[in-house]
Amino acid sequence: MTRLHTHNSIASHILRNARKIDQNAVAQTLAGCARQRGEVEVTPQGAVVATTGKFTGRSAGDKYILRDNETEHAVWWDNANAMAQDQFDQLLVDMLAEMPNRPKLFNQQLFAGADPENRFEVDVFTDSAWHALFIRHLLIRPRESDLQNFDANVTVLHLPGFQADPARHGTKTTTAIALDFTRNIILICGTFYAGEIKKSVFSLFNYHAPARGILPMHCSANVGQDGDTTLFFGLSGTGKTTLSTSAERALVGDDEHGWSDNGVFNLEGGCYAKAIDLTEENEPEIFNAAMQPHTVLENVTFDADTGELDFTDKSVTENTRIAYPLTAIPNRVESGLAPAPKNIVLLTADAFGVLPPIARLTPEQAIVYFLSGYTAKVAGTERGVTEPQATFSACFGAPFMARHPAEYGKLLAKKIGDGEVNIWLLNTGWTGGRYGVGKRMALKATRRMLEAALSGGLDDTEFVTDQFFDLSIPTAVEGVDATLLDPSKTWADQDAYAEQAKHLVGLFEANLKKLGPQAQSLIAGKLPNSNAA
Repeated sequence: MTRLHTHNSIASHILRNARKIDQNAVAQTLAGCARQRGEVEVTPQGAVVATTGKFTGRSAGDKYILRDNETEHAVWWDNANAMAQDQFDQLLVDMLAEMPNRPKLFNQQLFAGADPENRFEVDVFTDSAWHALFIRHLLIRPRESDLQNFDANVTVLHLPGFQADPARHGTKTTTAIALDFTRNIILICGTFYAGEIKKSVFSLFNYHAPARGILPMHCSANVGQDGDTTLFFGLSGTGKTTLSTSAERALVGDDEHGWSDNGVFNLEGGCYAKAIDLTEENEPEIFNAAMQPHTVLENVTFDADTGELDFTDKSVTENTRIAYPLTAIPNRVESGLAPAPKNIVLLTADAFGVLPPIARLTPEQAIVYFLSGYTAKVAGTERGVTEPQATFSACFGAPFMARHPAEYGKLLAKKIGDGEVNIWLLNTGWTGGRYGVGKRMALKATRRMLEAALSGGLDDTEFVTDQFFDLSIPTAVEGVDATLLDPSKTWADQDAYAEQAKHLVGLFEANLKKLGPQAQSLIAGKLPNSNAA
C-alpha cells in the first residue's frame, strides 16, 4: 500500500488522476453547477435548498482520531474513538482510488483563521458542488494574490456517497469522519451532513491551538461601537448566534474563534445558523441572509411551486440550518480580528427554571460553568424525552475538544487573569417553573439584560447572592420586571423550586466529578452550593 505523507502528494495525486476538477469556483458557479446536477433546488431569491438524507446532524459515534505516537498522550481519549494507523491509511488510499470514478471534483483552497500568524491553509476536495459551496461560505476565502503562494497544511477529502467498510477500515458503520492530527488530514464519507466538514477543521484547530498559547473557543463574538469585544459561549438552542448578531454591534463570527496574545480572531468566514422558527421580526439579519443568492438552506422545507420557505416545519429535522458568508451581514468586522474581550457571556437554556436570567460570575465560577457547559433538553425534542434533561458539554463544545477540558480551562483562567474581563451567566431558558409549567424567557427581556450588562448599566446596581448556586444577581435592570431577576420569586410553589434547584446542583456536582482530578484542581471549593437549605 502506497502511503501518502504530505499535502502536496495528496493534492498532486488527485489533480493528476481526476476526470475533471473545478478549482476555487466562485459561489455563483458552484450554485449553478449544483442545480444542473440535481443536487439542490433554488428559491426565487437564488438561495439553494439542499437535503442531507439520513443524517441531519453530526454523527458523533462515527468520528475517529488517528492514535499514533504524537496523539497517544495528548488526546482526551475518554471523549474520542481511536483509529489505528493502518486503518486510517487504508481509508485514505481507498477514497483516493475512488475519486477518479467521480464525473467531477471540486477543490476549494481556503483559510481557517483570520489571524495570518495563526491560520491553516486548507485544501478541500469533494465530489459535491453544494458541499463545495457550503465550505466556501464557511471558511475564509483568500484573495487572488493569496492563492499564488497558497501552501496547504490541512487536507480534507470529502466523498459523502462513499461507504466505509467496517472490516477494512475499522469503523462501526459505513460512515466515517476520521482525523489525523499529525499529518493534518481529514477524511469524511458516508454522510451528506455538511457541518461535518467545518467541525472537523475546528477539531483540528482545537488540538493544535493550546501548544501556541491560543485558547480555541466554540463561541460567537461581536464588537461594540467603542471597540469592546464580547464572547458568547453556548450550546445549540441557547441563543449564541441570535444574541451575537445585532444591528448595534459588529459581528466578528458566530461559532468558532481563537484567543491569542494578539486578541480574538474568527476561524471562519461565514455563519451556520439554525433556521428553525426563523422570523424576520426576531432575527432580521439572519432572515435577510437566508434570502440572499447562493445561501445554502439545509433541510429547510421548500415549496417548489410557490417558492415559499417554511422555517417552522420540523418534519425533516429540528436542526435546519442556513450557511452564508459573513458578507451577508451588513454590520460585521471585515478583518475577523478583535481586541481581547471586555465581556464574556456564558449562555444556558435552563429547562429546570431555577437559574437566574442573568448573573455576574467570579473568575473561579466562570471556570466551573465553562468546564460544565450546561444547558437542558426539553420534552418533545427527542424520542423518549418526557422531562427536562441536563446536557453537559465541556467547554461548550466537548465533541470538538481533542484535549482534556482542563487544558482549555487553564488557558481560559490565564486569559481572564491577564486582563479585566466581566463574566456573565445568561439564562435563556424557563422561568416560573420547569419546562411544561413555567414559560420561556422572552427574547426581548434577554436582549435588554444583555444590553445593560455590556453597556455598563449594571456597574452601580446592587447585587444579591442566590442561595443554591452562590450567584450574584442584580436587583434591578432598567426595562425588566424586577421579579423576573430572582427565579425563586417567579415560582408559585417554593418547595418545588427548592427541589428543582437542589436537583440541578447535584447534576452539576456529578458531572464535574466525571472530569477527574485535572478538572477538580481548577474548581476545588467552587461548586454550586449543594448544602443550601
